[in-house]
Amino acid sequence: MWEMLQAMVLGTIQGLTEFLPISSSAHLRIYPELFGWGDPGAAFTAVIQIGTELAVLIYFRNDIWRIGSMWCRSLFRPELRGHLDARMGWFIIVGSLPIVVLGIALKDVIEQDFRNLWIIATMLVVMGLVLGLADKLGSNSKKIKQITLRDAILMGGAQALALVPGVSRSGATISMGRALGYEREASTRYAFLLAIPAVVGAGLFELRKIGEPVAAGQTDYGWGPTIVATVVSFLVGYAAIAWLLRYVSTRSYTPFVIYRVVLGLSTMVLLGTGVLVAQA
Repeated sequence: MWEMLQAMVLGTIQGLTEFLPISSSAHLRIYPELFGWGDPGAAFTAVIQIGTELAVLIYFRNDIWRIGSMWCRSLFRPELRGHLDARMGWFIIVGSLPIVVLGIALKDVIEQDFRNLWIIATMLVVMGLVLGLADKLGSNSKKIKQITLRDAILMGGAQALALVPGVSRSGATISMGRALGYEREASTRYAFLLAIPAVVGAGLFELRKIGEPVAAGQTDYGWGPTIVATVVSFLVGYAAIAWLLRYVSTRSYTPFVIYRVVLGLSTMVLLGTGVLVAQA
């Protein structure tokens, strides 16, 4: 019963933080440690992200169907290959390659070394400042329909940085989008679409590890708590998507930048005073 309650809390944290540019993986590493629950582990973190990506699939179902169907038709009808939706399909595929390649190549480092709280706290601060700078200096001259292959590759490369907890998948992609001159809403919407292949793929890949023995210092969440956390993350995540898209259409990312810096510095203080342990 206690593990189920923990799962509900972790699912809520995942749902609230996956789409905000504040790093869900950092929160799923810091707060359980602070609560004395231990590290939930990379596998649990990856699997419950399937819940939030299911929210993306449902929320953007019309966009995804339009892009997917046009991309498939363009494979057999050359005259459709210049259509925005056909190109967007290729952009999402190409933009997903960096995180897939690096994710496989750095698998062991990601699951162990990158989960060090000093690294996570540093990334929260550094990438928070990067987000703030990109948002302040970036123009609002480009809409999502103006995306190019070069921009798709650059944003895909930025997304790959999120293999380090604390960077934030959406935050890194949005930062690059804003630096390239895309509107906040366009950068955010593309970040959501670009994340689908990587997050769903990683979650399905790690699914086999649920129920297996975990590393020292990690909490052994079995199938029951993992399913509960995934369902909760879906429900909370769906609401978070709608709120964030409305928010960024009229406001800046400054509150998220401040929050990231405060959380990162606070984590460093807790590590320095021994309240938190960097790594089990």
